[in-house]
Amino acid sequence: MDRIRLSGLRVRGYHGVLEHERRDGQDFVVDVGLGLDLAAAGRSDALADTVHYGELADRLVAVVQGDAVQLIETLAERLAAVCLSEPRVRRAEVTVHKPQAPLPHVFGDVSVTVVRGGG
Repeated sequence: MDRIRLSGLRVRGYHGVLEHERRDGQDFVVDVGLGLDLAAAGRSDALADTVHYGELADRLVAVVQGDAVQLIETLAERLAAVCLSEPRVRRAEVTVHKPQAPLPHVFGDVSVTVVRGGG
């Protein structure tokens, strides 16, 4: 299975369990990997035979900026559903990073990854 990756999509959102996270917001970083067959696009050189990653990015941003959820697990599920709504996509791997997670420790990253679809 071929892949398209979109990494490091940084979006301001208002997700979290704590009240200040939902009030003040924070940046989330989204990585997606799409599993699909790119043979037709490789032969035709036509955008219609692949996934328009610019339009997909717009749809992902809208989800992160949209209705607040408590868990990044829920956000990741919603983002995976957007990816899988693309007719050519058979598998979606979505990682949501929460670099400003409210932890009382120094850390590099907190993230959740979901993998949905076949293959």
